[in-house]
Amino acid sequence: MSLASAELLPEQLKQKLPEFMLRIQNLSEKLRIDLAQFQADHIALRINEVELAQQAHQAWLKEGKEISNAQINGRPIIVLAFHQPLKALDWQIECLELPYPTEGKLYPEQSWEHVEFVIPSQAQTAEEFAQELKQRFPSLAAQWGDLADMGIKVKLSSPKGEGERLNNPTVAFKHQGVCIKLHPHSLKAIVASEQSA
Repeated sequence: MSLASAELLPEQLKQKLPEFMLRIQNLSEKLRIDLAQFQADHIALRINEVELAQQAHQAWLKEGKEISNAQINGRPIIVLAFHQPLKALDWQIECLELPYPTEGKLYPEQSWEHVEFVIPSQAQTAEEFAQELKQRFPSLAAQWGDLADMGIKVKLSSPKGEGERLNNPTVAFKHQGVCIKLHPHSLKAIVASEQSA
């Protein structure tokens, strides 16, 4: 299968971006968090086949510079810094995260999958970060216990690549195939911490 027939060419994905970011905004409104003032750090692609991931990797290198190629949970995760940030709604997205597929895991759709926003914090664990988010967004805190009933899955994690010095706890909200992830540090800062390790 080619990138074009999978609708994974950079041009095709850029055309899908406005609609995807609207879905991200709708989810943020459901969560009652205003993300307009925060940096949309990066956008992530989901691809099921290694061959397609390799083709996408090469195609996106024309759009940006590879700043990281780290093994996380046994597979490469590529980070590219765009030559020109992707603009959508109020945001300018600086980086692309392109994970190679995990064996045995199939995504229902190969396309954009999540956007991560930077909410600055000194939290070291995902639990601490979640507590801080509740303090910062009281209306999110007020409905935290109802999110599951609204069909929103919350996942706390602290992913760490080899050699990363900076903890970047993450709180993810998933709803109807769209995911918003919040974390304290930008990908560029995390990459810089790897390189100074």
